Amino acid sequence: MGLFDAVMSAVSNPGQQGSPDQLGAILNTVQQLSSNHGIDAGTTQTLVSVVGGYVQSALQQQQATAGAEQVQATVNQYSGTGPNPQAVDAVLGPALQQQVVQDLIQRTGLDPQTVQTILPTLVPLALNFLQSGAHTENPQAGNPVLNAFLDENHDGNVDLGDALKVAGQFFGR
Repeated sequence: MGLFDAVMSAVSNPGQQGSPDQLGAILNTVQQLSSNHGIDAGTTQTLVSVVGGYVQSALQQQQATAGAEQVQATVNQYSGTGPNPQAVDAVLGPALQQQVVQDLIQRTGLDPQTVQTILPTLVPLALNFLQSGAHTENPQAGNPVLNAFLDENHDGNVDLGDALKVAGQFFGR
């Protein structure tokens, strides 16, 4: 099951945290970030895709070393729609954070200050998106959205930017 399919399944399942309101809040925050910083839609998608790729890699590493329950705990603790520098530190760490910033500057042409300003919002947004698959009764139970994002079947077909773009189209945004 693809990432978008897992999200849509979570949205339609009352036993999971995903909802149209949650996805709407994520999409609104992304649109607001773009608007506030004068960033076009293509650059915004690049930002989300690149950050999503680094979050994916970091969570895969965390899963390999600490297990799936710890990854879900990280997602639960640091997901949100507002800036949270602690989320960036917890997920990426200082060394990877610098690599992400440099990569974003290189790929988007944005100035370092803008990238440093938006990164603390993009990481919690990515985690919020992943939290949509968490169970409402037992947040530590298996999360199909997180599993699809971590690409447990290793087909390599995961991109957070594309999933948010499709979600935006689905919800008419």
